[in-house]
Amino acid sequence: MSAVIERIETLEQTVQDFVRNADIQFDKLRRSQLQTETKLRESHLRAEAEMGELRAELHASQLRTEVEMSELRMELQASQLRTEAGMRELQTELRESQKKLEESHQRTEKELREFKEEGRRRFREMNKKWGELSNKLGTLVEDLVAPSLPRIIEQRLDKHVYNLMVRVKRRLPDGRVKEFDALVVTPDCACLNSTKATLRSADVESFVADIAAFRTFYPEYDALPVVGILASLFVEESVLTYAEKQGFLVLAVGDELMEIKNRPGFEPKHW
Repeated sequence: MSAVIERIETLEQTVQDFVRNADIQFDKLRRSQLQTETKLRESHLRAEAEMGELRAELHASQLRTEVEMSELRMELQASQLRTEAGMRELQTELRESQKKLEESHQRTEKELREFKEEGRRRFREMNKKWGELSNKLGTLVEDLVAPSLPRIIEQRLDKHVYNLMVRVKRRLPDGRVKEFDALVVTPDCACLNSTKATLRSADVESFVADIAAFRTFYPEYDALPVVGILASLFVEESVLTYAEKQGFLVLAVGDELMEIKNRPGFEPKHW
């Protein structure tokens, strides 16, 4: 019996120790829980504070962004207004430039028309003057050469001149027409003259053909030999040499108005 009581007491002591230990562990656990809850509350408070700061910073950033966007919109609007004003000014300048260009084009066309009209007027005047000059040159045989022909022929050829014809023209029955500057007739020959303002080698060649044509147009002088006389204001040495080879007398302005330019001893050809 005493052993059972002792075992019961031991069991009670064990239960009491367990309860005390359980209380101790429970207190520890409770204190730990309280500490954890405290830390959690503190962490939660810090997190809420940080979130509040973050929300505040985000809100401030949002406000700054809205302000910057507003300023940007205002600047963009101002830039757009400046651009529109610049475009209007540019359009105005463009219209003015186009108007000036059209006015300048009209003035240019007017000046061009006036210039062309002036050019045509001067051209007409020049043609008139050239015509007058040509007419004056064309009458050179009458005014300068023709009066000297009888003297030169009588002195150089020792022929008596009984007929001087200036600018003689004849038309054949077949319609052909030929004109010669001057024709001087003597008892022994017919002297045919061609006068040029400037005598060239081509004129010498052409005169050979003229003498051949003279026989066709004036057959009444077939019995007379023809002497060719070329006349000009001035004769170059090379042309003079060529004319002499063809057998022509060559006249030019000299001390006695018109004088013979052939070399001493030259005898004209009788065609």
